[in-house]
Amino acid sequence: MKIQNIEVHLLESPIKMKRSQGVGSIQASIKRVVVRVRTDQGIDGIGEGQAWEVFSGTNENLFHGIAQYLRPVLLGTDPRDIPQRMADCDRALVGSPEAKAAVEMALFDLCGKAANLPLYSLIGGKVRDRIPFSFSIANPDIDADIELAKQMLGAGHRIFKVKTGFASHAEDMRRLSLLREHLGFEFDLRIDYNQGLQPYNALQQLRDVEQFKPTFIEQPVPRDAIAAMAQIAAALDTPIMADESVFSPAETLRTVQERAADIISIKLMKAGGIGKAMKVNAIAEAAGLPCYGGTLWEGGVALAAASHFIAASSNVSLGCEFYMPKYVFQEDILVRMTPAEAGHVHVPSGPGIGVEIDWKIVEKQRIAFSA
Repeated sequence: MKIQNIEVHLLESPIKMKRSQGVGSIQASIKRVVVRVRTDQGIDGIGEGQAWEVFSGTNENLFHGIAQYLRPVLLGTDPRDIPQRMADCDRALVGSPEAKAAVEMALFDLCGKAANLPLYSLIGGKVRDRIPFSFSIANPDIDADIELAKQMLGAGHRIFKVKTGFASHAEDMRRLSLLREHLGFEFDLRIDYNQGLQPYNALQQLRDVEQFKPTFIEQPVPRDAIAAMAQIAAALDTPIMADESVFSPAETLRTVQERAADIISIKLMKAGGIGKAMKVNAIAEAAGLPCYGGTLWEGGVALAAASHFIAASSNVSLGCEFYMPKYVFQEDILVRMTPAEAGHVHVPSGPGIGVEIDWKIVEKQRIAFSA
């Protein structure tokens, strides 16, 4: 089997509401990239990548990185040799983990279809069929998010992660107080600053928010402030989760060595794909740190692939935040959405990633194309 062609689609997807985090906001739409790898045996593989300019890079760079630098080293090669294909990609292009995650995803999808096996079977088999999922309270209109959270609680949802650090500390305290007032203490509350605090006074503010009994506090300070992360992790009773501080296996090892976190957030877009995400998880597991399945703003293809990774990874035990397709996109690109109900994401069981693309929606949202 040989790779004959690689299509790259840059999409602009409308969203339902504004979303704010410690490093920035999105509203109206988000950009993302869909990749289709075609072979000489008529089997295709689908992947998705998504970058954010204030987090790691731009989707335009992702699009051109695949089209100009990764596609030439992949054409004519065997897609089943995924480790070698990704090593070739690493040599061809420095960084750009989202581009590599999209390509690797398409290769896994293709190989699963060829073998008539779900992706999780290609990486060791599953330990779970469904994954608890967290919805992020990120709308600056807290009243709207509270109403949505009430509806979700009524449907069996029990995990909410509040985005903080994009407004004042007083506003963060007000929003957290309103959530506990309206929703009570029966749900799992998590707090995510997305690097929104400065190291010099972060600990003082974090001690204030501990009164709301969060399960963990995520990435309170900038990604390179490892010493501050370690100080905070040692000082607080609440566990600290590293997100932006940990992209790679090497950064995972540093975080463990510096005792800078109690939990690691793994995102396929940060790690550069499932293979490297597995290495991040292995280091964390060896150190006794549980992991969580995070996302940027990607849609149903990437999140279905990530659910296979979590299904096969017992140490990724704190759930996921795979809510974008159902709750944020006006229209995702899947023919059928991966089920997310009663507070859980259900792992697809079909060959490969186990999802089907609606190419009419891809064409409607597409703003650039390369083949």
